[in-house]
Parts: sequence; C-alpha cells; structure tokens
Amino acid sequence: MTSTSSPSADLPAKAVDPAATGKLTLLVAVLIIVAVAETVGIVQFQIGPGKVLLQPMVWALLIAAAWGLSARFLPAAARIGPGLQTYAGQLLNAGLLLFVIKMAFTVGGALPEVQKAGWALIFQELGHTFGTLVLGLPIALLLGVKREAVGATFSIGREGNMVIIGEKYGMNSAEGRGVLAEYITGTVLGALFIALLAGFVASLHIFDPRSLAMGAGVGSGSMMAAAIGTINGHNPPEMAKELIAIASAANLMTAVLGFYFALFFSLPVCSWLYDRLEPVLGRFSNFASGDLGPSIASAAETKHGTFGFSDSLLAWITVAGGVLIGNSLTYKVPLLESGAGLLVVLAVVLLVDVLARLLSKVPHILILVVVTTVLGIPGLLPFSSAMIGSVDKLNFLAFTTPVLTLAGFSVAKDLPIFRRLSWRIVVVSLTAAAGTFLGATLIAEFFHR
Repeated sequence: MTSTSSPSADLPAKAVDPAATGKLTLLVAVLIIVAVAETVGIVQFQIGPGKVLLQPMVWALLIAAAWGLSARFLPAAARIGPGLQTYAGQLLNAGLLLFVIKMAFTVGGALPEVQKAGWALIFQELGHTFGTLVLGLPIALLLGVKREAVGATFSIGREGNMVIIGEKYGMNSAEGRGVLAEYITGTVLGALFIALLAGFVASLHIFDPRSLAMGAGVGSGSMMAAAIGTINGHNPPEMAKELIAIASAANLMTAVLGFYFALFFSLPVCSWLYDRLEPVLGRFSNFASGDLGPSIASAAETKHGTFGFSDSLLAWITVAGGVLIGNSLTYKVPLLESGAGLLVVLAVVLLVDVLARLLSKVPHILILVVVTTVLGIPGLLPFSSAMIGSVDKLNFLAFTTPVLTLAGFSVAKDLPIFRRLSWRIVVVSLTAAAGTFLGATLIAEFFHR
C-alpha cells in the first residue's frame, strides 16, 4: 500500500524538496533574465519605411527560450527542464493578473477622456474586435491550423488577451500556444508590418485620413506609433497633430473596451465560428496542427501537485520582482516609489483572490476586471487618488518583461510544435493584425461620409 505521508518524512532534516528547489531556480532565473534584458535596453533599426523597435521584453523572451532549450547542457542547479517550463506557463496565467490590474487602473483613470471620444471611436472598436477573426480565422483554417487558431485570431494577442486565454483554456493548451504565437509575432514584427500596411493603404487615398488614424489605434502603443507615422507621411503636415490625437484616442478606446469586448464577445464568437467553419475549410489543407500532440513535457515531469494559493503567490512575487527591477533600471523610478505601487497591486490581487473564493460561481477574470476598474476611477473612493498615484509610478512596459520571460520558458517546451506550425502561424498572426486595422478603418469611414 502506498504511503500517504509527506515525501520528505523519512529524509534527513536538512534535505530539500526537489520541487521547491526547482521553483526557486525558476524564480531566480526569471529575475536574472529581467535584469539582463533591461540592461540591454531598447535596440532599434530601420527597414525600408518602417522602424523595428526591440524592447527589453523581446530579449527576455529570447533568453528564457534559449535557457529552456539548453536545459540538458546546464548543471542541475540552473536547469529549467520541461516540467518547470510547463510550470512557468501556469505561473504566467497567475502573474498576468498583475498586468491586468495595472491596465485596469489606467482604464479607470482614462474614463473621462473616453467619454469625450464620440460615437465614431466607440463603434470603430467593433472593427478592431471582429476584424481579427474575420480575416485571420478563415486563413488559419485553410492552412490547417486547428484550435491554435482560436487563440491567435480572437484578438491581436496582447497581454490582456493572454489573461483571457489563460483563464479560459490555460497557457499550456492549443489556444494558449495560439495566443502566445500571436503575441510573439506582434512583438517582433507587428510595428514593422502595420507601418507597411498603413502606409500602403494611405497611399491609395480611398479612406478619410481620420478613419485611417482610428484604424491605427490597435491597442499597442508601438504599433499605433508606427502606423500613424506612415499615415502622416501621406497627408498634409498641418493634419499631423489632429491625426495623432485621433489615433491616440482610438488606441485608448481599444485599451479600455478591447479587453471587455474580447472577453465577452470576440472569444465566444471566434470559438463558435471555429466549430462551424473548421469542418468546411479545414478540408483544403493536408496539414493539421491538431496532429501535433501535447507539449513534450511528460506527466511525471509536469506534475507539481495542485496549483494552489502558494503557487499563485510565487507568480505574483516573480512578476512584482521583475517589475521592480525594470522600473528601477530602465525607467529610473526610486525603489521606494516602485515598491509602494507594487504593494497596492499586490493588495488588490489578494483582495480579488479572496472575493473569487467567496464567489466561486463568478468567473475570476470578471471579478478582477470589475474590482480593479472601480478602484481605478478617480474620486470614486476616498483612497482612489492615492492608489492611482502609486500605481502610475509603475511603467506599463515594466510588467511585460517578467511576463515575457515566463512566456519564453513556456514556449521552449513547445518549440517543436511551433516549428511545425512555422510560417503558418506567422501568416495567421499578421493577417489578424491586418484585420483589426482594416476593420476599424472601414467602420470609422462610415462616420466620415
């Protein structure tokens, strides 16, 4: 009969649980990678009319993936094998909640500006929301991509969208691989691609420049800046200020409403469409990503016990530690100010966790969105302004570096699958990005006739 006692019960007093050692190794590895990536900083170079901007998060993703892939060549103390890589994907699910809290505080503070944005900005968000799947999903199915297509085409796959997929399917699922591929493609190629596309469409002079400016607000600051830069190059210089303002407002609207639209509308619609279109369009390709199987981590390697509160706490500490490093090294915010903002974020995520346990039938992500948005509305609560001020000290991009580090480790275990998907998933991701730009532009054009 198998003993039910603790695995360490018969070991010497100084023995260490190997699982706990592995988790500590992962935490230290993430913080080291974040420090290296933030030290390297931003690297930019020109390709044709577009500029490629490589942020620290890109270096973090690449270093973490390389670290995971070289696991068998490293000493045991530094090894992040397939089991820990899968665990990194689980930590990513929980750690992304801190990013959503930062985003929600930004959303709450921006509500007055959003209210002034007008109907055109509100309705063009429908184009951003559904444009991705209108173009991206059929292309994905024709290429033989299966459930990865849902994660890759329900949105342009930014951080908030990874949270939604992580909550619904888990980052180690096919949908999780899809949204990760979309995120990576957008991070590395998104700004250049959208600059080239926006410039080409603007050169045709078939759309009102203001419609193009609204289309540029895809929800990514770097992609918006790249797109509006090329759009301005095809219009009179005196319009530049107005177009930048419109694009910024549209980008803000996408950040504010896009998360809610993706959660409650585009993901359910995308999944519904997949079930109905895949049997029809999937027949046209001999390739089938559904045949790729699960990630390479075996059940024995991936099992770390039930992912519980202590694991969530580790995820929050890991991401918070990375934010503290990035905020200090890259954005020169004093440690005490960064620490104060992180204490607010951690207090909120703990509050949400408690509420989620009490309201077990309500989706965790819904509780998180409602609580954090309410807390972020200026003046609504006596302490709102102080909380907003503290969280404002945390740079938005500082959250992306530790998040992408965990994503890099998670990607490493699935590299054979990504290699098989190869150019297909890149085509799908860029098609989804084109869909969000063109969809929003078309809807905005209706209001400018």
